[in-house]
Amino acid sequence: MPLDHSAITIPPPVILRDAPGADHVLTTEALTFVATLQARFGLRLHALMVARQRRQERIDRGELPDYLPETKEIRQGIWQAAPVPEALADRRVEITGPVDRKMMINALNSGAKVFMADFEDATSPGFANIIAGHANMLDYRDGTLQHDDPKTGKSYRIGLDPALLIVRPRGLHMAESNVLIGGQPVSAALFDFGLNIFHNGRALAASGRGPFYYLPKLESHREAKFWNEVFLFAQDKIGLAPGTIKATVLIETLPAAFEMDEIIWELRDHIAGLNCGRWDYIFSYIKTLRNHGAYVLPDRAEVTMDRAFLATYAARLVKVCHRRGIHAMGGMAAAIPVKGDPAANEAAFAKVREDKRREVELGHDGTWVAHPDLVPVAREVFDAAMPGLNQIRRQRQDYRIEPAKLLAPHQGQVTEAGIRTNISVAIEYLAQWLQGRGAVPISNLMEDAATAEISRAQLWQWRRHNAPVVLADGGEGRLTDEWFGQLVQEEILRILGRLGPNGFHRGHYASAARIVQEAVTADVLPDFITTPASRVLNALD
Repeated sequence: MPLDHSAITIPPPVILRDAPGADHVLTTEALTFVATLQARFGLRLHALMVARQRRQERIDRGELPDYLPETKEIRQGIWQAAPVPEALADRRVEITGPVDRKMMINALNSGAKVFMADFEDATSPGFANIIAGHANMLDYRDGTLQHDDPKTGKSYRIGLDPALLIVRPRGLHMAESNVLIGGQPVSAALFDFGLNIFHNGRALAASGRGPFYYLPKLESHREAKFWNEVFLFAQDKIGLAPGTIKATVLIETLPAAFEMDEIIWELRDHIAGLNCGRWDYIFSYIKTLRNHGAYVLPDRAEVTMDRAFLATYAARLVKVCHRRGIHAMGGMAAAIPVKGDPAANEAAFAKVREDKRREVELGHDGTWVAHPDLVPVAREVFDAAMPGLNQIRRQRQDYRIEPAKLLAPHQGQVTEAGIRTNISVAIEYLAQWLQGRGAVPISNLMEDAATAEISRAQLWQWRRHNAPVVLADGGEGRLTDEWFGQLVQEEILRILGRLGPNGFHRGHYASAARIVQEAVTADVLPDFITTPASRVLNALD
């Protein structure tokens, strides 16, 4: 017999930590709405996370990802999703960034068509950051979002033609440990979505500006069905017509790449597009195939979008999206301006142009950048090759995508330089994350949590499968635990030399190094490095 949710007594949420703006965001009515979502969908969400684990166990035992035989009719069927709303018709350049107030304003004023406000990978999820982000959403709704810089006295406000805002809540696997319902942490995804739709849904719908969402890290069409039912329930509760919510799904996990049609089908009344979440996708490829030595990847710099499994995945995304009448969004350009070196800056921007040209020629309807200075670069490429609002009518049914092509690894070398870079980037990013920053400039790239995930996953993969390493002196070696420990210590000494002991400890570099070491030397590759890091962050917050 179905559970009668109307008969459930929902305990009031317990807030474990104060944060500026909480009285404005965590109203009694908003918290009751979040608690209702958790009561209705919490057990379903738990079952989906168990299903993830079971599938990974099967893959670990030798089963490889493949198209689902039980959904063949959906893949082969002639059908389309509901039409994309006018506000989302032109998405040629989207800028992404954290929910920090000043960075939001800069992104909204960047000239991009869309700004993705990211509660997930680009935001360090300390409770103060999360609540501040939701308070910023309220001011965006009311047209009062501004920032007065105390250092310069300069005031930042949204301009006359801002980007359209799309919110990315945290992933289904994450918990908001500072809010308890029935003694258990609330789902971070339901917390972020619930607060946003409750506070802003009606106003955004009335103005035609939303509510629009990006859904991260889905691994199956069943998870898409879950979100669809959450949308239907939320729309009914706050008085929006079914189909008002529009979501773009990030295809940033390897299992999801085999279920694109099915994901669109489950969200067909609420979906606007799919996106190539390239950095997380590389991480998911390593994680999913972690026990299979045939899929070891070379240095991160050699894992490019124009080859092997990444090129196939991008082509399949365009093919499926256009067949179903929705946007196929391209991936991130993480480059940022190189200050004081015009030649290096132009070389970086030239690589961005080349990457965006590849995307638009493949058939993508838009692309991502991480820095306002990259907006005109990407827009110039898309304007030249895509005079219309999008390319949805450009069908790419000539692409034949066999499962083996979605798994084909890149060829190349694992080098000592690549190992050292991964150690350096993983520790630096995590230290910044523990300091409260989720979008971090490192070596002229704007990095987010996916950077740390790829870096530590590659290190684990190279160690686990005894990959040959080209050493700096031209010889060959292997990444043993002893050598890895030595390299981490050398990196710590470099940080100490750069920052001194006080800066090292204030920056939480020791904690970051320990988290990286434990993730790399674990017997089983941990699912997410941000899970143990969140426990440290919560203790520091």
